[in-house]
Amino acid sequence: MPPLIPDDDIAVLQLIRSRRVGPASYHRLVAEHGSARAALDALPEIAAQAGIAGYRPCPEGVVHAELAAGLRAGARLIRHDGPEYPALLRQIDGAPPVLWLRGDPAWLSRQIVAVIGARNASSLGLRMARGMARGLGEAGMTVVAGLARGVDTAAHEAALATGTIAVMAGGIDVIYPPENSGLAARIAEAGALVSEQPPGAEPAARNFPARNRIVSGLSRAVVVIEAAQRSGTLITARNALDQHRDVMAVPGHPMDARASGCNALIRDGATLVRSAADVIDALSPQDAMDPPAPPRPAPPLRPTARAAAPEGPIQLETRILSRLSPSPTEEDDLIRDLGIPASDASAAIMALELEGRVTRLAGGRLALS
Repeated sequence: MPPLIPDDDIAVLQLIRSRRVGPASYHRLVAEHGSARAALDALPEIAAQAGIAGYRPCPEGVVHAELAAGLRAGARLIRHDGPEYPALLRQIDGAPPVLWLRGDPAWLSRQIVAVIGARNASSLGLRMARGMARGLGEAGMTVVAGLARGVDTAAHEAALATGTIAVMAGGIDVIYPPENSGLAARIAEAGALVSEQPPGAEPAARNFPARNRIVSGLSRAVVVIEAAQRSGTLITARNALDQHRDVMAVPGHPMDARASGCNALIRDGATLVRSAADVIDALSPQDAMDPPAPPRPAPPLRPTARAAAPEGPIQLETRILSRLSPSPTEEDDLIRDLGIPASDASAAIMALELEGRVTRLAGGRLALS
């Protein structure tokens, strides 16, 4: 028989796996109601007040199946409020409420530096990644990357001897790309595999940007080696800036498209680095010890009755949608622009989120779905 699972684990998983509840909404609900269980109990009423009839949270049977799958995969569940959860990651906006981990969780509490870059990296880029990762590991740092082809794979391989962390876009038992299955098994022995997705989940396209925020969130600094001007690697770099992490980049030839992203980062203020020694020098002892600035508190979410709003719910939702676009908008700015109480705006935003019309992003931002 599998070990008994505390009720809190079940409530946490039920809440985060419920329809239209993402990491940012999860934390707002828990902060408002005091616990995952209380937030879970309140969720149907919140949905009803938002005009959504018949809303049901994630069934408990689904959660039990996920827990059983995690046990079969040899993984352990780490909760946001647990002692093994990495302190740096806990401080970012929209931190994952849960992580599935294969390996030793102690790696998550070490000094971590991300080494990331192009999937179609050049031979020189791969050589730089290996040297960078090996040098950082020998200096006592743990290298994290996303298990992708190219620079990520080279960095993981070079850091195996000193420990490395791979953050996955799919379930903890779904290795992507498949050719890295052997590498993933070695990382689980000499480091850690991490995922916020349920075991068995295939790596959907929308999960890769979410994976990238974990890579940067775990890290003291992010080192970019070869990145096109529009790439997932630069998304990670932007996440790092939002999370108050140091961003460093290896310069490349101006005619090489794979170096355009790195060169642009340096132009915009990223630290130019040529080796692990440069990274270590840039991370002064004080910088290494200082935690990132805490995220701005979001306005509280209160399940306010729709009739109590100074205007009709349809009218308010229409005003909110008219001020949003696919590009992120600061929620605080939106509420100020609306000129209504934060509690009224938050209830309407939650309604739109549950309806799938608005997406809540890290950093207290909103966008049209």
